[in-house]
Amino acid sequence: AYAISTAFIERIPAIQELLLKDLSANFEGDPAAYSKEEVLLSYPGMFAIFIYRIAHELYENKVAMIPRMMSEYAHSQTGIDINPGAKIGEYFFIDHGTGVVVGETTIIGDNVKLYQGVTLGALSPRHGHAVTGKRHPTVGDNATIYSGASILGGKTVIGANSVIGGNSFITESVAPNTKASTETPRMIFRVAQPKPSDEK
Repeated sequence: AYAISTAFIERIPAIQELLLKDLSANFEGDPAAYSKEEVLLSYPGMFAIFIYRIAHELYENKVAMIPRMMSEYAHSQTGIDINPGAKIGEYFFIDHGTGVVVGETTIIGDNVKLYQGVTLGALSPRHGHAVTGKRHPTVGDNATIYSGASILGGKTVIGANSVIGGNSFITESVAPNTKASTETPRMIFRVAQPKPSDEK
């Protein structure tokens, strides 16, 4: 415990540096943000990232249970579920955030932006603990993933500089510099015909 505590304390400046970069990303990426102080004190995405950065450090040091308890506390407060085992790069931005899920073996590059309802998850683990290895996707640098997108599977890679449209369901890799989206649904409008009784 002493060795883990000492290692964690030594890492605090590096964690702080990462969080300052995340704060900049969350402020610069949201035109509605009036100040970094506002983001720091009131934005659920920033709160969840703050908890994740600390929990991840403990996870990497093989601390049992506490990292997951921390992530579940952030989940309960924000609706954002980031497993402490995920590897997330610099300048990470979660906009709005409600319903975001980031699985344990997810890898996220630098300057990535997620909107509400995004799932970076695993394909159905029907064999439970027998499933090992990488189960969750990889997201390259500078990618943007819009609301409601589900990206599943450990072999799924979202290439750098790609944009994933809202409500997309993706289980195959997307090449770098690609815009991927589902086909726009066709809207049907029906004008209600007045009943004979309504004409009187």
